[in-house]
Amino acid sequence: MPSTSFVPLRQLGAEKSPEAPALPPALKKLHIYLIKPSQYDGDGYVVRHWRGVLPSNTLACLAGLTEDVIRKKSLGASLRIKLHLLDESVDRVPVERICRSQRGARTMTIVSLVGVQTSQFPRAADLAMQFRQAGLTVMIGGFHVSGYLAMIGKIPPEIQRLLDAGVTIVKGEVEETWSQLLRDAVTGRLKPVYDFIDDKPDLYEKPLPVIRKEYLRKFVASNFGTLDCGRGCPFECSFCTIINVQGRKMRFRSPERIAESVRHNYHEHGISFYFITDDNFARNRSWEAIFDVFIRLREEEQIPVQFMMQVDVLSWKIENFVEKARRAGCTNVFIGMESVNAENLKAAGKRQNHVEEYRQLIEAYRGAEISTHVGYIVGFPADTADSLRRDIEHLIHEVQPDHASFFILMPLPGSQDHLEMFRRGEWMHPDFNLYDSTHEVTRHPNLKDGALPRAYREAWRSFYSFENMKAVLRRAPARLYWNHLLRFMWYKNSVMTEDRHPMLSGFFRLKGRTHRRPGFPRVSRWEYMRTRVREVREYFAGALRILLEMEELWLQTRRPSEAEQRIVEEVNRIRESARGKLRLADLQLAHMRAKMHFPAVRVPSKLHLLWARWYPLLAPGKVYTRADLDNFWLTTKQRWHERQWLRIPPHLVAFNMFRDAQLQLMFFMHLVRPH
Repeated sequence: MPSTSFVPLRQLGAEKSPEAPALPPALKKLHIYLIKPSQYDGDGYVVRHWRGVLPSNTLACLAGLTEDVIRKKSLGASLRIKLHLLDESVDRVPVERICRSQRGARTMTIVSLVGVQTSQFPRAADLAMQFRQAGLTVMIGGFHVSGYLAMIGKIPPEIQRLLDAGVTIVKGEVEETWSQLLRDAVTGRLKPVYDFIDDKPDLYEKPLPVIRKEYLRKFVASNFGTLDCGRGCPFECSFCTIINVQGRKMRFRSPERIAESVRHNYHEHGISFYFITDDNFARNRSWEAIFDVFIRLREEEQIPVQFMMQVDVLSWKIENFVEKARRAGCTNVFIGMESVNAENLKAAGKRQNHVEEYRQLIEAYRGAEISTHVGYIVGFPADTADSLRRDIEHLIHEVQPDHASFFILMPLPGSQDHLEMFRRGEWMHPDFNLYDSTHEVTRHPNLKDGALPRAYREAWRSFYSFENMKAVLRRAPARLYWNHLLRFMWYKNSVMTEDRHPMLSGFFRLKGRTHRRPGFPRVSRWEYMRTRVREVREYFAGALRILLEMEELWLQTRRPSEAEQRIVEEVNRIRESARGKLRLADLQLAHMRAKMHFPAVRVPSKLHLLWARWYPLLAPGKVYTRADLDNFWLTTKQRWHERQWLRIPPHLVAFNMFRDAQLQLMFFMHLVRPH
């Protein structure tokens, strides 16, 4: 860790604020910036993407609380308040413009860095220092500062540095105190530290996360929203920070308020899919009532709401839980499985996990046509390179989840693991930017000299191998086929092309030459452009490889529609009557007969049938592949590099370009159409 020179928390006046005085009469306009910071990459550049995947629920929650303050005029009827939301994973934070926003004599700017995770803390701290240098009011909250101070109880140097600069630290949740924090800020009475960790707010009637359509447009799925129905978790996992920040006592929101929010978001913004962010929805006391309102919305009001949720390994045993989840619109569950090694589970305090029941757990959800996604941790004390290899094989072939996310075990501040290592004085990497569960930040007894990150990457490659993805698609219910394939594309792109965890990634990195971590040199424009061109070229080459792999996966596992099956039946009938011989006119006839039952079927021309030699109906039951196309392009590329240009037949190049384009167009049309 950076330094062990700590200041006792009690010295900083962490008590709650008394009732604040009236607002300054000269203040007419207030800017409130809610910023979800990103992290730095290995080269010191801020990680930002053209399109994100997972919106920030913390940002949505704070937006809801702030809009409630504005609506109730809690800061005064005459004060004009403008709310700005910035998610640095998809937004460029305009530091200079924000710093200038307070220049008016009657204007004030408050910057709140929200939901700051440990890996985001260095970036958040750098932003906070820039804003403080401009004289802005700055607050910072989230799991890093809350968890660190909750467990250690002393101020570490990196947080003390912020306090010395005038940054306010907010420890805990603010549903019941956000209005007071803002009032303290505008009246100049903001304290160095606010400690709400032991005063968990009652969420039942509190404002829900607010959907902003302009924010969601920056993500791949613009109909995707977040929803936290409750907080807390009753279990005692040693690596978890949630139980020490949000508590082990479950708190939950009103099911009817949730229904109102979902109804409003659908009719106003077209939001139909939610990620329920509860760390363990199965332990929400109101789970059945929430499922019931979702069922009512779906079946009575025809609102096609769907969602994914996080649950524990015992959830499938709760009576009616799985069945009602299916009716309520659940398509995916994320399960904290963590390991298939009983010794590892015992060391992590996961007494509720029983390896022998994992297969039943997966089958219970699969039987309800709900996709299973397990969280799996590598780097437990008992792990070795060989044991991890065996465990991942067991996960793939015996447990058979549909998807898996792999994480490197690390002592996140706020966890029992971090507290124990801190007390023992064990080495932990001083750079919090690396604490994103993808880097090695401790010394493992059995996995040394880079063996841990190698095992981590091998786990990803093994699980998302072509053969395992094909097995998952072949056993998947029809309604989950494209759910699986699209997630494979997302995960492979993140891990193989972006070299980032899928939950921390997006699509296509954006970089700013001047947005670099302090201590890294600012490169010249020429050097930056040269490097960036190479990165973009490599990115698109990698993305193309993944796209072609997904196309091949689709070809080998695709399921014919009812119309296609009907055409196949007609083809077989004609083939039998013609004693096995089949002409192009016969294929056209099969399409015409199928059109009687499926009017949308198009009858292809003879030229189209002649060109489309890969056309599935020419060999019903065959496993289709683009292997012949790939072999042709590989041979052509090899001959080009060997300067054997006369051996590259132009007519075959044109022919295969047409076939490839036709195949890719068909695959793309399947990708983008509603499923």
